Amino acid sequence: MHAGIPAEEEPVAVYDAAGSVVGVAPRGVVYRDGLWHGATGVLVRSTDGDRVYLHRRSPDKLIFPGVYDCWAGGVIGPGETPAAGAARELAEELGVDGVTLMPHEPFAYVGSGLRYHVFTYEVRWDGPLRHQPEEIVWGAWVTLDELRARLAEPRRWPFVPDGRMGIERWLAARDAGLTD
Repeated sequence: MHAGIPAEEEPVAVYDAAGSVVGVAPRGVVYRDGLWHGATGVLVRSTDGDRVYLHRRSPDKLIFPGVYDCWAGGVIGPGETPAAGAARELAEELGVDGVTLMPHEPFAYVGSGLRYHVFTYEVRWDGPLRHQPEEIVWGAWVTLDELRARLAEPRRWPFVPDGRMGIERWLAARDAGLTD
């Protein structure tokens, strides 16, 4: 997020369907026109791997306001690599900095009038977390079993659709022994 710039005017890197950067447009135009763009998601796990940080998005978010997510992240800015964008978003949203990002398989999200490439990462962290109030209004550590239980109750625990897709992919890979 750029200080002093309304969120809908923030410049965003525009991608093509294949995942290459092709330009720049304001966030509001990207969302309104359903332009392909890039976004990041960082799964924050405890150092022992047993817990995930779950949070609730601010009701003031441009998209998916007030719902739950277990990924810290956001759009990729002009000239920014996915890893740099992920590190920036993690620091902005949760105050986590100086950690090693472990990349996971990216995926395309198409839904809710949006189209973007999601570049996912994982970090291990037991240090303090600091919510950016404009982004996050609540958060807590949950076990993987608790996360699964909440995913199974979408009326009580509505999740961001791309975050749900990402964590279901991650859990399936974990269950198949493809990730830790």
